[in-house]
Formats: sequence, structure tokens, C-alpha cells
Amino acid sequence: MINRLNIRVYGLLINQQNEILLVDEQIDDFKFTKFPGGGLELGEGTVECLRREFIEECNLTIDVKAHFYTTDFFQQSAFRPSDQLISIYYKVEPIQFPIKINLEPFTVQEYGKTETLHFKWVSLANLKPEQLTFPIDKLVCEMLLQQSI
Repeated sequence: MINRLNIRVYGLLINQQNEILLVDEQIDDFKFTKFPGGGLELGEGTVECLRREFIEECNLTIDVKAHFYTTDFFQQSAFRPSDQLISIYYKVEPIQFPIKINLEPFTVQEYGKTETLHFKWVSLANLKPEQLTFPIDKLVCEMLLQQSI
């Protein structure tokens, strides 16, 4: 039974080499690949959330350029079956150059659990929806690739 909305905000960051930033994450035994971003906190706007997430996870200040997509179908959370997900995606650009993102795996404590993150650049020419774990990310990947053609 769904009893809560979970709003997620993600950034599509493409560098000058036409590569997009993805993150491999692991929480307990669950491994997944997604776009950078995370959960909206109470009292926070979506753009503010995305800026905070990029600073926290990537140590990168971004400019949110344009809305790209908001979930328009029902999606149940993979982590909390009682949550319905609403995911919002924006195209983003770095404010500082060169882009310096830690590409080595690192761990953070989140909600009492240890989470491992590993950021990576993937060429848009080699990007495929199957490289992403979650259904909404796969759809966004397809949309992004259609625009890049």
C-alpha cells in the first residue's frame, strides 16, 4: 500500500568531452547506477536540493540550466515499497572549470547506513539505458540520447 510521496531530484551533467556523469552506488548488498542527485528535504526547493546534492556528493557547485523531465507515470520505490517516487531531472552545468570530481570510490553515512559512491564519466556515444538501474533513469537516458542524435 502506497502511503508516501518520495521526491527525488537529479542532474544531467555533460562535460566538454560529451560525457555524462553517472554514479555507481551500493547500500548494503544492493548495487545500482543512476544519475547524480537525491532526495528533496522538507523546506527545500528542487533546484536548491540539486545544488546541495552536487556539493555534498561531488564537491561541485552547479548552475541548474533547464528542466528536462518529471515522472509522469506511477513508480514504486525500490527501497521503500510504501513510497511512490516522483523524480525531477534538470540539465546542469558546473560553475567552476576545470571540473574536478573525485572518481575514486568513497563512503558516506546516510540514514544510519553506509553508502558507497563511485562517480564516472560515460561517453554519450556509448551510453545505453541498460547501464542504469532504475526505470525512470532508463527512460530519461532514452530521451537524452534521442536529443543527442
